Amino acid sequence: MKQPLRGAIVGYGFISGQGHAPTYAKHMGNGRAVEITAVADICAARRQAAHEMFPLARVYPDHASLLAAEAGTLDFLDIATPPAHHAEIAHAALDCGLHVLCEKPMATAATDAQAMLRHAREARRVIFPCHNYKHAPVVKVVRSILNEGVIGPVHLVTMQTFRNTHAKGVKEWRPDWRRERALSGGGIAMDHGSHTFYLAFDWMAAYPTALTAHSSAADGHDTEDVFGCTLTFPTGVVSAHLSWTAGVRKVMYTLHGKKGAIRVEDEDVELAVLEAGPGVVAPGSPGKWRFEHRVAPSAWMDASHTGWFSSLFDEFRGAIARSEYVGRDAMEACLCVELIERAYRSAAEGSRVLDLPDGAIDRTTRPRAPRPLPAPGHAEDLA
Repeated sequence: MKQPLRGAIVGYGFISGQGHAPTYAKHMGNGRAVEITAVADICAARRQAAHEMFPLARVYPDHASLLAAEAGTLDFLDIATPPAHHAEIAHAALDCGLHVLCEKPMATAATDAQAMLRHAREARRVIFPCHNYKHAPVVKVVRSILNEGVIGPVHLVTMQTFRNTHAKGVKEWRPDWRRERALSGGGIAMDHGSHTFYLAFDWMAAYPTALTAHSSAADGHDTEDVFGCTLTFPTGVVSAHLSWTAGVRKVMYTLHGKKGAIRVEDEDVELAVLEAGPGVVAPGSPGKWRFEHRVAPSAWMDASHTGWFSSLFDEFRGAIARSEYVGRDAMEACLCVELIERAYRSAAEGSRVLDLPDGAIDRTTRPRAPRPLPAPGHAEDLA
């Protein structure tokens, strides 16, 4: 029987306490896949919450004291602090020979993200991002439809993420930290941009070559709450709109190919396929569509997305087993940070179009030639 991975959590806020921890706790003990043996958080109340979830785990006031005391007892570190601290903590973990599971965005600056990937390669340890939208059941349904080829290659995508407020942190410690640039690194683009971009990479089967962006911030805040961008790909165009000031919490995506389209609204999926055959017009002309509806319950209203974490952690374990220190997910996480940074620049310069040639992205971190990604599959629960 394989030994469980011994892990520690740094940052016991909302996503860790409501998203990661319940999955870990459910599958700990009795030869299971993981054991959480230590937790660190700078807030005393959150340390108490961690103790209640993991009564046998040792609790520390910061990552430095945890790493010093737990030397030689851990396999990985789960980083779930505000983004401004991701890079520092990841480097410290890699210096200690630990694998790293890191919440998105990987870092708040492209140079930091690139350095994290280089360090992981040098340390021969896995660095893996929490790109959890890939593990939403509705996104898996979209991938399965694309794999069937029924709408053809995607050439146009629209992506709308509506929120009526920024995601709140825990009440015991700075619940509005996402509105503080020093901690968050930015507003909704920094918070949701990664989800938008890595899904776009998958659906377009390519990486962008140019972008233009715009943003706006409400009075009294130094982080944007409305963000829009257009990404040009070799295969087509993606248009995205993100808002913390919408009237409803909802995600709406459309994917268009020459033979049909996919529309996603939360957990509802509509597939439209242009019918072909005798008496039916060819693709590209007005004609008759066949519509099919599917439902993939995805609990979009639950901001913890705890139901998706088991599948994500299973991929992290797989990367460790394969010694895949800097895999595709990690490289795309770095590229997401680079695109967010360039989008901010475009917005600051009047939505100027910025080209993204290969030379503009660090070749040591960017994924190689674009290609279709495999379906995430239905990974087993931790066992």
